[in-house]
Amino acid sequence: MQKNGTTRTLHTVKDAEGAVTSRVRRTVLPSGLRIVTEQMAGTRSASIGVWVNVGSRDETPALHGCSHFLEHLLFKGTPERTAMEISVALDAVGGEFNAFTTKEYTVFHARVLDEDLAVAVDVLGDMVTASTITEADVEAERDVILDEIAMHDDDPDDVVHNLFAHQAWGDTPLGRPIAGTEASITAMTRGQIHRFYRRHYTPGNMVVSVAGNVDHASVVRQVKQAFARQGFLDGESTPTAPAQAEKARKVHPGQARTVRPQEQVNLVLGVKGLTRTDPRRYALGVLNTALGGGTSSRMFQEVRELRGLAYSVYSFASHHADAGVVGVSVGCLPGKYDAVVETVRAELAKVAADGLTEEEVERGKGQLKGGLLLGLEDSGSRMSRLGKAELVYDELLTIDEVVRRIEGVTHDDVKTLAHELFSQPELLAVVGPEKKTKKKK
Repeated sequence: MQKNGTTRTLHTVKDAEGAVTSRVRRTVLPSGLRIVTEQMAGTRSASIGVWVNVGSRDETPALHGCSHFLEHLLFKGTPERTAMEISVALDAVGGEFNAFTTKEYTVFHARVLDEDLAVAVDVLGDMVTASTITEADVEAERDVILDEIAMHDDDPDDVVHNLFAHQAWGDTPLGRPIAGTEASITAMTRGQIHRFYRRHYTPGNMVVSVAGNVDHASVVRQVKQAFARQGFLDGESTPTAPAQAEKARKVHPGQARTVRPQEQVNLVLGVKGLTRTDPRRYALGVLNTALGGGTSSRMFQEVRELRGLAYSVYSFASHHADAGVVGVSVGCLPGKYDAVVETVRAELAKVAADGLTEEEVERGKGQLKGGLLLGLEDSGSRMSRLGKAELVYDELLTIDEVVRRIEGVTHDDVKTLAHELFSQPELLAVVGPEKKTKKKK
């Protein structure tokens, strides 16, 4: 663990002539706030993310949806800036900024020209440390959140994945939707939200990640100035360590169904998966990609191309600190539901018994590596990689090391993991019109 008040160089990459193409450095301030930067040669942009170690799984039933509610409120104003002035500050320099909430963390991020990074740092620092969260703003944003919940409730894909999570983990923070419910958001008070803000938005619970044409020492100076408002950086604390677990928590096998009068049936069929730090996650990445990660994947070919059963079909692997699920998501016509479920089950049974072919494994590895490397060509992707590694993994692997781990996945690794995963009891979530039963003659 790096000591507070110190700076370390984590990685340096040089080209054939010895010129530095990338350098990653980390500073831990005495307050516990971590600042991680990646200097990228040849770029003119800079991206910043403020990663806060709090998400929907940290909420009690009475605070269900508070993390997401708070994410919205931090854009509403501070003693120095109104909501309009926050927007104007970044719009005026052509910047992009937004935020998102997950089950385990909340992120505020911006992308600007390198020369305007100080503006982005100052605006985000002001927002996350000095938001006023007025009663009027809470009431105005409450209606926005309720509209957003209604919008997600109209999207059958969102509904079926929320239903799948609830089937997996029940009425627990992991099993509940991130945005909350109409009842929880309606009942939440300004006082509850403000106390949640002060409890979780602390220096030791945050990471500032920056990537692009940046200088680490300059970034540290800018962050110190921007985050010093209202004594935010006063005192000393230890950075919050990432939560980890050796085994994934149990899931609840079975079937859940929500009847909706819509034209399609949306379903998710899956099993218990791996935690985010499980060393087998690279084998799972290859397995998931080959199973349903593209148009050449087994599920796409079997369900859509060969049988014409559905337009949308893909597989996914979801990881948390102490939990995980792996599944296949499909949208189809009601009359094809039975054939879809039968086909998906049959393919998963084949994979459990025989694994993938050598060709599928190699294709999965190639697709995984290509997606990784192509996705890291812009400063925003690099910033996200830094922030997530620091906040939830406590380990930043070099890109070359990640590629080596992917390349090191063997056919037997995938076969063994596939057998372990897809031999487990299944979970099935279904959203669609009521299933018609054939009348007896």
